[in-house]
Amino acid sequence: MRVEIKDKRHLKDISPGALSAFARAAGWKRVDNYGDSSDVYTADGLPEVILPRTDQLGDYANVVSRLIEIYADVSGTDELAVYHDLIASDRDVIRVRAVDDGDGAASASDRIDLARGARDLVLAAACSLHDPRSVYRAAADKASRNFVRKLRTGQTDQQSFVATLLTPVVSPPVQQSFIHNTEHTEGPIERRMTRRLVSALRAARRALEGIMGGNANAFHLAVEDGVSANFCEALVRLVEPYESMDVSLTWARTRPMNPSREIVHFANSDVPILREAARLFRESGPKPDVLLFGFVQRRTGRPETADAIVTLRAHFEGQIQPVEAVLTRSDYERAMRAHQYKASVIIAGDLVGNGKRHRLLNPRIVAVIPQQDVQEEGE
Repeated sequence: MRVEIKDKRHLKDISPGALSAFARAAGWKRVDNYGDSSDVYTADGLPEVILPRTDQLGDYANVVSRLIEIYADVSGTDELAVYHDLIASDRDVIRVRAVDDGDGAASASDRIDLARGARDLVLAAACSLHDPRSVYRAAADKASRNFVRKLRTGQTDQQSFVATLLTPVVSPPVQQSFIHNTEHTEGPIERRMTRRLVSALRAARRALEGIMGGNANAFHLAVEDGVSANFCEALVRLVEPYESMDVSLTWARTRPMNPSREIVHFANSDVPILREAARLFRESGPKPDVLLFGFVQRRTGRPETADAIVTLRAHFEGQIQPVEAVLTRSDYERAMRAHQYKASVIIAGDLVGNGKRHRLLNPRIVAVIPQQDVQEEGE
């Protein structure tokens, strides 16, 4: 049965970059301009096509419809298949495929859980892009949350246990001779996020094999590559209900890589190790959003410096313990005034413990309480 795509809104979802990337992959090459906004592409044994450079043409949807028809004829597939291929041509495609030993019929709830688990996995990897840690407050990483919010659900696979996510559009390479920031030379943020996902998947796979080989430190070594408690927990949620799980990533044709597809395999037997790694990461990692009450005991640095260290005598875990924090200049000045007038402070941050030494990451003073107020509260 021949399927034609006629809905203009859906046709306009296909970008000019996707049309040209598909053409180049099929063998067409650009040979000339066509007017101000299009190009002529030719190939041996294939019909000449005119590809738009912009989607602002008045008849853009009709042009896309005609190109889909040509692409379908050339590739020997139906137009719906070509449409889905084009939608993904300028996006990195993440697929999570579960293998189940049951009857192979997944409920709608199962498919939703699979898609949510895939998003959690991407978010955990994305959080590690700039600051690798063993534990994250994922909600606090705005760039990662924005990236995950822009993920689109891809074509429903005929296999019941497949979730597909499409990244935002991955732009083609731009001349970089004038760019000195190495971060930008690694590609747009969409590509850096998906590369980080692949890095974390590979590292988790190596760590699992390392543990089986007797290297108890394998997961700790994988943190720099994006493995964290959050990442391990996301893998557990994905893999545990099934016999095994493949996570693959197909790179956008607009910015091709070799190989064009990466795939990493996990099995249900990996779950106990992943769960234990997540538990140990959380035990040794920061305790997020802790509120501490105490007094400034010692200070290091000067008020005119941008950052300075204070040591607090803080109440937590049933006793008074010293906690070190690096404060911003404004909070440091507040801490000095509290110390001068023997006032107590309430300070928030992520608590990191190491034996008898504790540090507060991302600290901020919430309140300064005068000594009189503390005494009155205790009476």
